[in-house]
Amino acid sequence: MDSSNGSGRAFIGSFTSAGGRGITVAAVDQETGALTVIGATDAVPDPSYLALGRGGAPGGTVLYAVSETEPGAAAALDITGDDPRPLGGTRPVDGDGPTHLALAAGHLVTANYGSGSVSVLPVTDDGALGPVAAVLAHEGSGPVTDRQQGPHAHQVLPDPSGDWVLSVDLGTDSVRVCALDPATGELRPHGETALRPGTGPRHLAFHPSGRHAYVLNELEPTLTVCRWDATTGVLEPVGETPVLPDDVTGASYPSEVVVAHDGRFLWAANRGHDSISVLALDAAGEHPSLVTTVGCGGHWPRDLALDPTGRRLYAANERSGNVSWFTVDPQTGVPRHDGSLDAPAASCVIFA
Repeated sequence: MDSSNGSGRAFIGSFTSAGGRGITVAAVDQETGALTVIGATDAVPDPSYLALGRGGAPGGTVLYAVSETEPGAAAALDITGDDPRPLGGTRPVDGDGPTHLALAAGHLVTANYGSGSVSVLPVTDDGALGPVAAVLAHEGSGPVTDRQQGPHAHQVLPDPSGDWVLSVDLGTDSVRVCALDPATGELRPHGETALRPGTGPRHLAFHPSGRHAYVLNELEPTLTVCRWDATTGVLEPVGETPVLPDDVTGASYPSEVVVAHDGRFLWAANRGHDSISVLALDAAGEHPSLVTTVGCGGHWPRDLALDPTGRRLYAANERSGNVSWFTVDPQTGVPRHDGSLDAPAASCVIFA
């Protein structure tokens, strides 16, 4: 492990308000996938989601975190050592309950669940954050009155081409497509794709080809398949697939979707059912089919992540307070549980 550049390390976010450590740094055993804690910081309250970058680009030696508080904030941290060090101070995002963040066009973009908005903060040359440059407020609601009384932006991410920024809104059953001005940070709305009412879209992942996107729905355990045209910036729903077997009873709330590096498989985490769904993808990536589900190695899997090799899958289990790791069978896509690390109130895991 080379701790000077962050290789061989994982970063675990957790809810400090529920007893979490904040941001935990773990060494990753390259042979077994096992995690070992080497550092931590509670400098950022409730850092529920993390991203890596340097000077506004993905990858590097700066860790970015949202602070899922009200009002919400975002922070940059230097990770050249084993204990992350705040870089430039925490910045308000001018929104409530930010749940996700991404780097795009030299800026950090946050999805603010509580206020139903997306905020843009410039990233300086040294990786620190500047004050908010723009806030785009979502509008709308959905039929599930206790969850969709208004907009709830849950995820924001750039498309593979880097020309567009997409925001997934659980409250409005839609995905918005925007253009981000790299000079000003302005988000210019381009289009909004309506999904089936009441599904509550939470997170989206792209196929490696960049021609399809998969929207995981939280309020119904389903996956919406979309075609994506990066030239026109148009997202078109073309199908819907269940992520749990028909005989499953009880409430389940899918949380995260991950696509294999080779595009052959897709995995979804299910809170309540406490499982990981395995779906096989056809060659075009347009027709996923449910293969099986396996236990997530804990309770309430809030996040799911592949390691950089694509051979291992990690689940951040919030309510059992652990991160579990799995070896993925390259032929079937089925994960085998290999171990876990105690991580109270775990919310996400990412890799350098």
